[in-house]
Amino acid sequence: MSDGPAAQSPWQTVTIRRIEKRTPRVTSFFIEPSRPFAYRAGQHVDVRLTAPDGYQAGRSYSIASAPEAGETIERLDDGEVSPFFHDIAAVGDEVELRGPLGGHFVWSDGDGGPLLLVGGGSGVVPLMAMIRHRAARRSAVPVALVFSARGWDELIFRDELFGLDDRRDGFDLVLTLTREAARRPADYSRRVDAAMIEQSMVRLPAPPRFAFVCGSNAFVSAAAQALIDAGVPAGLIRTERYGV
Repeated sequence: MSDGPAAQSPWQTVTIRRIEKRTPRVTSFFIEPSRPFAYRAGQHVDVRLTAPDGYQAGRSYSIASAPEAGETIERLDDGEVSPFFHDIAAVGDEVELRGPLGGHFVWSDGDGGPLLLVGGGSGVVPLMAMIRHRAARRSAVPVALVFSARGWDELIFRDELFGLDDRRDGFDLVLTLTREAARRPADYSRRVDAAMIEQSMVRLPAPPRFAFVCGSNAFVSAAAQALIDAGVPAGLIRTERYGV
């Protein structure tokens, strides 16, 4: 990521207003900035914590909500920031935040579509911001989301996504579980591959105008190659990676 946007975005104090458990490993923190905070769906923020001895730890987190400020944080066993949020942070606590950051992995309803979204685990978070933005704008842009998780209980935003899928308004949800059997007839029980992408694109009325892929480094590499193998031009694919 470029240092330019970060340099232009000063740190500010934000207050945790609500905490909601999503899955055994993922929690949503709803925050209230101390200054106006406008962002686009798909952007992220930097969060910084300072210990009493002055030691600082920071990490980047995608924004899940649209339009209200919020972020979803997945606990990482080797992380410095995430364990704090899961084990210590409480409603009313203040932390430092810088953003919004990122300009390549963003989408607004005015950009048009169709849209193909592919997320692995907590990589669904910035994609969820796009989906919520579409719903809030009552957009008719066709969207297909391919969401991969290890198991049923690790499908972040599962009930909300089912509700959006049930509207049949141009949003289609495709689930694939890598360590459990599929629970819906049209879903999958394997890693994302070209055949899955091809079958998911059939749900769109036309080839995707934009494709967004987010997840771990390994997931993004494999999923992006699956899109290319399925016939999606590489120039249309935008990726966001985290972890190893």
